[in-house]
Amino acid sequence: QVQLVESGGGLVQAGDSLRVSCAASGRTFSRLSIGWFRQAPGKEREFVAVISRHGNGTNYADSVRGRFTISRDNAKNTVYLVMNSLKPEDTGVYYCAAQEGGFGYYPSEYDYWGQGTQVTVSS
Repeated sequence: QVQLVESGGGLVQAGDSLRVSCAASGRTFSRLSIGWFRQAPGKEREFVAVISRHGNGTNYADSVRGRFTISRDNAKNTVYLVMNSLKPEDTGVYYCAAQEGGFGYYPSEYDYWGQGTQVTVSS
């Protein structure tokens, strides 16, 4: 089992920056690739970013590429998502998810999920 806990969400203005974190426990962290997803009210959960087990591979949704950066610290069992130049359309609940051995873009590929952290960007 893997437990994931997100933190760092909040209310910010358009153009601001925010960092959300995902702390993991319960299994060897370096065996897990970690993805960030978000869900806005009335919309499906969508892929935001993913990072490979050792951090040497990353990928982003087109909507956030160049503004968001995903990173990980395996010594701290934590993944970070730094979000710059935030837009109102970035508003949603941000979830981190873990899978062993993969590098997926779809929620169905992930085995473990956190409870989410709310990010609200006002215009």
